[in-house]
Amino acid sequence: MPVAVFRGKGDIGIDHKPVPAPGPDQVLVEVSHCGICGTDLHMMLEGWGRPGAVGGHEWSGLVAATGPGAEAWAVGTPVVGGELVPCGACAMCAAGRPSICERRAPVTGDGHDGAFAQFVLAGAAGLVRVEDGVPLRTAALTEPLAVAMHAVSRSGAQAGDRVLIIGAGPIGLLGIASLRARGLADVVVSEPSPARRERAIAVGASEAVTPADLQILPMPMDLVEAPFDAVLECSGRADAMEVGLAQLGRGGTLVLVGTGMHAPRLDNNRVLLNELMITGAYNYDADGFASALALLGSGALPVDLLIEPDDVPLSGLLDAMKRLASAELAAKVLVSPTA
Repeated sequence: MPVAVFRGKGDIGIDHKPVPAPGPDQVLVEVSHCGICGTDLHMMLEGWGRPGAVGGHEWSGLVAATGPGAEAWAVGTPVVGGELVPCGACAMCAAGRPSICERRAPVTGDGHDGAFAQFVLAGAAGLVRVEDGVPLRTAALTEPLAVAMHAVSRSGAQAGDRVLIIGAGPIGLLGIASLRARGLADVVVSEPSPARRERAIAVGASEAVTPADLQILPMPMDLVEAPFDAVLECSGRADAMEVGLAQLGRGGTLVLVGTGMHAPRLDNNRVLLNELMITGAYNYDADGFASALALLGSGALPVDLLIEPDDVPLSGLLDAMKRLASAELAAKVLVSPTA
């Protein structure tokens, strides 16, 4: 089967591997679509990945075979996978926070091949059935939508709140859609790319501004003219995190969603004097995949605006990553391994 293999920083090759056989409690899935994640850009364009690795964790497909103990999954069943299965026994799992399970896999992966391939092996416990009426192409948004929904949960934003999203890439756009689905109307986006600002408005943002429109007032007790209840920082840029903190009103929350390689310098006095909260959003709520699939099936999201219109083959993976990194593309790019 064809697979896209990370060979080194900015180097992805197409190799062929044998189709793997599922072991105990495993399911072999024929991949329909696999999204490109921001983490994939860090791994493959910036060299964080492990040479020889096959990435891809935002996928949908059809069950092709099952191993011992996984026979409940009938061949041909449409599924999504990639969900990180928590241990269910640690303190964080007991507290209803499986995203920070004490036994979770490392950020760099668990060493198994991902879904930038024709087939992928998955643990049966991490699969979720795709209900009738939801195309597999749409279902491939499940994992990133669950990530965006978790960020919204961490923000505590409620209807009537004013929210700023920094970065209108794929996760930022899904954040807009998630907030609008929760009934929030005042959702402002900060984004340098004109095309991404335009897409953000189409998805449902009430206003789109440039980073230059956001200011940091010199004194930490001073607030901007129209402060926000919550800021979702989705770009991963250190300067964006710093300016995001300065947009909050008293008691506001900054949620760090985008992964960045450079640490910000945050104003501790602004945090102290205004009792601000700074938190991260890693992975999903406890019911993340099920809730995301339900929202995708509800018809409430502008799915066509959240996915780039053209799928790319494995051979086009590197070029698509570069176009995403340069902001030439705005929405989620889906890879079709058999295209």
